[in-house]
Order: sequence, then C-alpha cells, then structure tokens
Amino acid sequence: MTDTVPDLARLTAAAAEISEGRASGLRLLDEAGTLAVVLDVTGLAAEARQPLEDRLRAGLLDAGAAEVRIAMTAEKKALTIIAVGSGKGGVGKSTLAANLAVALQRRGVKVGLVDADIYGPSLPRLLDSEGVKPEARGSKLVPVPNAYGVPMLSTGQIAAPGQAIAWRGPMAGKALEQLVDASWGDIDTLVVDLPPGTGDVQLTMIQRHKPAGAVIVSTPQDLALIDAARAISLFEQADVPIVGLVENMAGYACPHCGEVSDPFGSGGAEAAAKAMDLDFLGRVPLAMGIRLASDGGVPPAAGTDPAGEPFHAVAAKVADWLDARKGR
Repeated sequence: MTDTVPDLARLTAAAAEISEGRASGLRLLDEAGTLAVVLDVTGLAAEARQPLEDRLRAGLLDAGAAEVRIAMTAEKKALTIIAVGSGKGGVGKSTLAANLAVALQRRGVKVGLVDADIYGPSLPRLLDSEGVKPEARGSKLVPVPNAYGVPMLSTGQIAAPGQAIAWRGPMAGKALEQLVDASWGDIDTLVVDLPPGTGDVQLTMIQRHKPAGAVIVSTPQDLALIDAARAISLFEQADVPIVGLVENMAGYACPHCGEVSDPFGSGGAEAAAKAMDLDFLGRVPLAMGIRLASDGGVPPAAGTDPAGEPFHAVAAKVADWLDARKGR
C-alpha cells in the first residue's frame, strides 16, 4: 500500500503507453491507491486480451497504484456476412464456400466459415476437422480452428458422426443462431454455406442475420439454372445484393487424352448472369484433382496446385466487391 495518494496524471500516461491508447476512464477509488481502469479490447483476439490486461496491471502497479481493477469492454462488431447459396443440391456449393473462405483468408481477409447446411453438413470433411468439437465460452460457441487459418462452426462438429439430424424448422433456426452468433474474435467477414433451396434456414438467415451479399452457385444445365433463379429471387425480394453467379462443374478434361467435354453443358451460368444483369464470378471445372483434394480435407485453394486457381479468381472478385462496399 502506498503512503500517499498516487499521481493520477502519471498513472494515466503510463496506461496510455502500455495499452497503446486502449485504456481510459482512470480514477482513484480511495486514498489507499486503488485504481479503476476501462480497457477497450475491441478487435483483439481472445488470446491477446489477457496478456494485455496483465501488462497493464503490472505497469500501473509499478507506476504507483496499490491495486488495479480493470474492466474490459469491446464493441460488438457487425460481421459482414456473405451467403453462399444454390437453388438445388449437388452443384458443389459447399466446396465453393470452403475454398472461397480459404482464398479470401490468403488475400488477408479476416474470415470465418459457418456450415449452415444443417441437415447435410460437409465442411468438417472439406477442412479436415471432423471429430473436433467446439468449446463454449459462456453462452457462445468458440469456432474450431484448422490448418488453413479459417475458424469454422458446423452442426457436423456437434452431432455424432453419421447421426441423422432430424430437426424441425424452429430447431434448425436455433442451431443457425448459435453458429452465427458465436465468439468469432477478430473475424470481420463470415462466409455462410447455406443449404440448397429456399427453406427455413434461408428465411431465418435473412430475418436475423441479413447477409451483406449472396454468391449463387449453379452447374451449367438448364434445370440447375432454373432453381438458381429461384434462390436469386429470394435474396432480391429480401433486398440482399447478389455478389454474382459461379458456374461449377464447367467442363471435364479427360486425364488420359486431355480432351475437354461438357457433361453438364457449357456457359449456361454466364449466359444466365448476363440475362439477369448479374456479375459472373467465374467457372470451376469438373476436375478429379478438386474431388480428391476435397475428399481428403485439403481445399485446393490452400496450396499452389493449379486446381485452386479458379477459386482464387472467384475470391478476387468477391474481395473487390467487399472493398467497394466498405468504401461506400
């Protein structure tokens, strides 16, 4: 305990230097030298907060405080949500979502990933995190890390392996709420892999966590494009901007002779984007390398394999869209 009341000006200067301007509201609670401090940890990762608090407390004790009481505060950061949707299943939406998130991370975007395909979660396999359970911090889930730098949450990490997830709409909506409203730390962009179609999860997403934009995935054939148009219509009715359309499974190169064939057609998504006055974000081929890497939990966008190039091209356009939005 100090014999005299500490110099508040000296303590304030020390707090500003140690915390790099994050400490404020310093006040002495008594003549014994008990000091109260507000520490703003907005934007700091969870693992960086405690060390900063410890350094601040030690520095203020050295500067003359007898006791230091620190209240940490953080503004709740509004996440920019990019929804990845499709009109029907089997068009490679989850593969696109996983690789888009990885490619954005490679471009310096602080990105997280939510597997909102409640009934058919596949992102744990795509990012090699099957069997890893998320922890809870208070009432919020803590996203699961992976080798690719993209924290993720999925019902596939919560349910037992192989267990059927037979939930009615309200339960699926509650699950989505837990996945999105998690403890994301310094993440500022969230890629959300939606289930196919235009059902309960999509409606809950729009009502409670309105996306900043939507990326629509389709294969080139007419039936897929008809369903993709329905997904686009849902987002447009809810005033969610369409970032653009991606054509997946666009052309297959024979591994033996190299000849390219188009089992699902060619150019359909690009033509549809033009007809609907939407941006065309790019095409991803039907490639054995993408399939093998994805099944093995290694997203092609994570390495230098040429199979990842189409995903990086799509991510570049999405990143440009995000930058343009921030500049408004």
